[in-house]
Amino acid sequence: MNEIIGKSISEIRRLIATRQMSAREVTLAHLDHARKNDEQTNALLCITEDLALAQAEAIDKQLSNGTAPESLPPLAGVPICLKDNICVPGYPTTCGSRILEHFTSPYQATVATRLFDAGAILIGKGNLDEFAMGSSNENSAFKTARNPWNLKKVPGGSSGGPAVAVAAGYAAAGLGSDTGGSIRLPASFCGLVGMKPTYGLVSRYGLVAFASSLDQIGPFAANVEDAALVLAIIQGKDRRDSTSIDDPFGKLNSRNYPRLDLSFVQSLNSEEKASGKAGSLRGIKIGIMRELFGEGAEGEVRSAIEASIQTLTALGAEVADVSVDHLDVALPVYYIIATAEASANLARYDGVRYGARNQDATDILSMYTSTRQAGFGSEVKRRIMLGTYALSSGYYDAYYKKAQQVRRLLKESFDKAFEKFDVLLSPTSPTVAFNIGEKTDDPLTMYLSDIATIPVNLAGLPGISLPCGFGREGLPIGLQLIGAQLSDTQLIRVAHAFERANQASARRCSFLPASVPG
Repeated sequence: MNEIIGKSISEIRRLIATRQMSAREVTLAHLDHARKNDEQTNALLCITEDLALAQAEAIDKQLSNGTAPESLPPLAGVPICLKDNICVPGYPTTCGSRILEHFTSPYQATVATRLFDAGAILIGKGNLDEFAMGSSNENSAFKTARNPWNLKKVPGGSSGGPAVAVAAGYAAAGLGSDTGGSIRLPASFCGLVGMKPTYGLVSRYGLVAFASSLDQIGPFAANVEDAALVLAIIQGKDRRDSTSIDDPFGKLNSRNYPRLDLSFVQSLNSEEKASGKAGSLRGIKIGIMRELFGEGAEGEVRSAIEASIQTLTALGAEVADVSVDHLDVALPVYYIIATAEASANLARYDGVRYGARNQDATDILSMYTSTRQAGFGSEVKRRIMLGTYALSSGYYDAYYKKAQQVRRLLKESFDKAFEKFDVLLSPTSPTVAFNIGEKTDDPLTMYLSDIATIPVNLAGLPGISLPCGFGREGLPIGLQLIGAQLSDTQLIRVAHAFERANQASARRCSFLPASVPG
């Protein structure tokens, strides 16, 4: 059954719908593949076998009861992985932290419910940097996820676990959270498509908060079409999340972007299949953000991005340089706002209501301090202290308030750029995946890994990373495309056309079969 590993969502669903394989067989094949290989990659913190088999049985039962193949849900029998800060009842939600090591969520995230209702099979919960704070997945309290393209390299963070699970073939798709690049950076390092949607497009109910005004859930997949399908299923208003957008592709959509639904996903390939060519980008204006091709960008990354620009030009896009003001201060602005919000959100982990507690404490104050001292790792402590300082009396106006003002200026600069351009372009990361341990002693150097992705979160924009080439040691390089608010469908169309012309997504790591038709 190993031939199923690495197949696309549409191919898995077709094999199940035509009864060439049962959902149980597909699930067992992916579970077996994960068990055999994850000792090397450390992608999964928890394998959810009982739930996966029960979900597969429900799909097979639908078919045996006479459900027509075309009536099966859109993700029927498709194995997925969720980052372990997304709640699923009955299973741990650790956030990669000792303080939640034995915590089991009593409720389910909205995105999980929508995926399960669509027929998805949960294979496991993915590894992550503790409380999603990190760029390499080395801050996990339990184990360091390893890049399946080269096990000596980091997979990127903080959503390294689900990225590795998809890249190595344990799951056909995954969900991560992106606060400053935590989906797009692992996608770049692991040769995947990873998308951070417009802020508010996807409900955050059941996502353990890091920085609430920046966090957004989004998909990982091996190709743009699969990522778009997952996003179409999880997006939409949720009454339990007041920041989720009501009817995002209706009245608020001033530019008449197509609605993000299953019919939109099905339309992606119609023109290309008819012509046998990649979709035309004639009339699309793309702005090149040269500020993000800075000194830290490796030469092979620059070369791959320049080649990508030529591909987009050949597809008919109008390409020109664009300058977005205040990009040079996005990184410090982010690390004030994100740490301040983290300081407030993580105050709830005190050993009282849930999570770890120091049983030897003699009074409540010592219980608070000793529990948090033992439960939080060094990076989380660093960010809590930075955020508490920025919010403290006498410093609030100088740091947090000013950072929010600059954030607004950055958003206005992006708005100005989108008056002239439909899509903006940059590298996803200035480098390919680096060695495990290479940057752990220098937090500032580590933070620079997110220099191209952070501005997107600050402005609440959609951004997508997709493979565009390969650098030293055959490591993937990611291209980042950025759209205006609620332009998610347009962004997907441009990414899909580029993917068809570039073909970097077709190259596979050694954990997958060399050739996987479909």
